[in-house]
Amino acid sequence: MEVDLGGQVALVTGGGQGIGRAIAGALAANGARVAIVDVDRDSGERAAGELGGRCWHADVTDHEAMAGVIEEIGADFGGLQILINNAGINSGGERVPIDRFALADWQRILQVDLTGVFVVSRAAVPLLEAGGGGRVVNISSVAGLVPLRLQSPFVAAKAGVINLTRSMALELGPRGILVNAVAPGSTLTRGTERLFYGADGAFTEQSASLLSHIPLGRPARVEEIAAAALFLVAPEASYVNGAILTVDGGWTAGYARDF
Repeated sequence: MEVDLGGQVALVTGGGQGIGRAIAGALAANGARVAIVDVDRDSGERAAGELGGRCWHADVTDHEAMAGVIEEIGADFGGLQILINNAGINSGGERVPIDRFALADWQRILQVDLTGVFVVSRAAVPLLEAGGGGRVVNISSVAGLVPLRLQSPFVAAKAGVINLTRSMALELGPRGILVNAVAPGSTLTRGTERLFYGADGAFTEQSASLLSHIPLGRPARVEEIAAAALFLVAPEASYVNGAILTVDGGWTAGYARDF
């Protein structure tokens, strides 16, 4: 997919690896200058170096730090036209019911996955508006559309991102800022690869059960999620506002198995 993003500046949070890295790469490949925010300094710096951009080592939940980052982006890049709110975490593999979920884990996941979107957007909107408008893409999840068991803080946060996106679209659309979200399904990254595949390279029994619900029968590639984000920031998507673009291989379309 090719679009013209020449002359535009894009900020990708959590852009050092996984989906964020793929999105940053797609934006850069289509002409955008890319700024990355990541708590992992090494991966962020490496990605920025590969893409000819710049990385800020910062936490998206820190409103003072993010205000400083946005100010520096304005000074160094001359403006901001695209914001990708991608930074997020999950429970680190722990899957337990709500009565066993640690309060500290609940608070941290909500802080990063939901409050982080608010903090970064709040800081970035004035710079986006000062340049005449722009695009915001929030990365949610199918878990924000169809609740999953044993992941209560993650599904709550991602559902919050869905309606936050719609609220932002209502508020910011009249100011020239289009706001949409991408809701990925199961996506193969370095972090999730060990969850999908066994030592022999075949799907594990657990992942095979998960994938049986997906009509396409496989996890997404990060590049496929990046293509959705690229579409939403493309000049041609100028009348798309408040949309939730689901990229899940048909997972949430309905039952894919015979019962």
